[in-house]
Amino acid sequence: MPFLNLGIVAHVDAGKTSLTERLLYAGGVIDAVGSVDAGTTRTDSLALERRRGITIKTAVASFPLGDRTVNLIDTPGHPDFIAEVERALRVLDGAVLVVSAVEGVQAQTRVLMRTLRRLRVPTLIFVNKIDRAGARYDGVLGEIAARLTPGIVPVSGVRDLGTPGASAHPLGCADPAFVSRLVDLSADSLLLDRWVRDEQAIPYAVLRDVLQSCTRSVEVHPVYFGSAVTGAGVDALLHGLTDLLPVASGDPSDPPDGTVFKIERDRAGARIAYVRMRGGTLRVRDHVPFGSDANGVITAIDGVEGGASVRRQSVSAGEIAKVHGLREIRIGDTIGDDVAGAPGAEGGAGAELFAPPTLETVVEAVHGWQRRELHAALTELAEQDPLIGLRQDDRRGELAVSLYGEVQKEVLETTLAEEYGVAVAFRETSVLHIERPTGPGHAVELLGKDGNPYLATLEMVVEPGPPGVTFELDVPIEQVPIHLFKTERFFADALEETLRRTLTQGLHGWPVTDVRVRVTRTGFVSPATGAGDFRKLLPLVLMSALARAGTVVCEPLHRFRLDGPADTLGAALGVFGRYLESSRVEGPVFVVEGLVPAARLRELEIAVPGLTRGEGVLEAAFDSYRPAPPPYPSRERWDDNPLDRRQYLLRVERRLRL
Repeated sequence: MPFLNLGIVAHVDAGKTSLTERLLYAGGVIDAVGSVDAGTTRTDSLALERRRGITIKTAVASFPLGDRTVNLIDTPGHPDFIAEVERALRVLDGAVLVVSAVEGVQAQTRVLMRTLRRLRVPTLIFVNKIDRAGARYDGVLGEIAARLTPGIVPVSGVRDLGTPGASAHPLGCADPAFVSRLVDLSADSLLLDRWVRDEQAIPYAVLRDVLQSCTRSVEVHPVYFGSAVTGAGVDALLHGLTDLLPVASGDPSDPPDGTVFKIERDRAGARIAYVRMRGGTLRVRDHVPFGSDANGVITAIDGVEGGASVRRQSVSAGEIAKVHGLREIRIGDTIGDDVAGAPGAEGGAGAELFAPPTLETVVEAVHGWQRRELHAALTELAEQDPLIGLRQDDRRGELAVSLYGEVQKEVLETTLAEEYGVAVAFRETSVLHIERPTGPGHAVELLGKDGNPYLATLEMVVEPGPPGVTFELDVPIEQVPIHLFKTERFFADALEETLRRTLTQGLHGWPVTDVRVRVTRTGFVSPATGAGDFRKLLPLVLMSALARAGTVVCEPLHRFRLDGPADTLGAALGVFGRYLESSRVEGPVFVVEGLVPAARLRELEIAVPGLTRGEGVLEAAFDSYRPAPPPYPSRERWDDNPLDRRQYLLRVERRLRL
């Protein structure tokens, strides 16, 4: 049976989890539709999710639909948990983007659609809540076309819009607007010729085939209207899933190839990997490689059937399963025989789909004797969500985490207290800046010369590069210490691991990005040189080259949109004016848009109710980084400070002696 791995994505409160419940009910998985408000939904299984009424963790359920099995992936809608969404989007065959008929296109909606199109994931749009007062039809379609993509074709009409009895009906050959819109977007000259000769002579089967082809090629996004609460329009959406979206590809007889998109722990603390199989088959007791150079034995496999896990002996191409036994597995790892050829884009550094967190806070155990338990808990949570970015300052005894927002901090506090029994307090949240190199820089340390205490030579060039961190090992094979690393690739991986760790602190203490680093010369003495010689020498050379290159500190900017009563525009401009790019009045409502530094966003959010009599709505999403005005803000270092050669050598060697 073919599989469709389907993601349900939306801005928070658009009705994403309610739609998931309705689809599971239609598929016969549950006997009654759960309620988010009542905390009875199947996919929001965490107690914290039920209390807050929001999705925090990605959940997977399945249901039969026609000739296929749909693996339904419910993702968080709140922007503070975008990291969960990022990992899910990488394993989808298709998606349903939920938009509220009342609120329309919101900040997170735009971010999600942009990413789905970038990944070329065929996407249906479901306009939810047609039964709610204030629901719109033409207005929402206009917003989708203007703010998401012009390539939309409405496939549903609505009766009694904005009332509890609202219903949706399919559009087809009898609707001239549907046919002309599809003909226009398809750019099919033969279809256009038939339409020009007789607008009503094109059979529905032909139109459906064109719509299917355009949807799967991500040229067109069909738009359905309905209500997840009442079930209106859901049947048509189910038909769209089978008629328009592609099933998973891959051959079970190929070599194993799977992607890990989620990690959780069992009661004994062992890791469980959620794996999407792209090809081949994994079996219990298989010895498999994963990641860059790890391997392990699969001890158990749990398939997803309905909303439950069922023990299986194997998992094949197209399926999603939970794999046990791979102790060092990480999110983004590829499982299978071809890990050497797998791109680092599967969740690797520099391959993020969304912006990294822009906030940071120090976490402290309320009871000092729980510091060790706090470190263990945060380490485990960072495995499940790598973008938490756990940072440990051994010299000051501090633990810091990266965040997307205050809601994520509240959830983290509750999780640590309820699941790990550790009460914590947070220091004031600060903004995370980044550093970018301003030019090229070169440095070299020669074995046995100029006070180099290590049995290794390293020469490096640092220069501005594409987004992220680009590393290149550009040396002849005779300069590779084969006696230590066996292959050139293992040597490069070892250098890159230390390099990325070093670049988490630049000249001003911030992470360095958009940088290209080339190792142009290495040297060693066999067999005396050890791996530690390269590991300890690299930070000195890298930071020396970076100091010669120079860096600029950049602050994060958020793009905002503020809607409010037109008669309060003057008050809003008084506060938002310095960040303004555009403003307009649309009847009784004003709309202002612009860019605001992340450091100011929180105070603006607090000010909005007072400025707009409590009626204003502020949406904001990360946009970009821009150079901060000098003097640059700095962050205290927590490493061994390779910028200070004497201090670095004293600390490294003293720690080794201890």
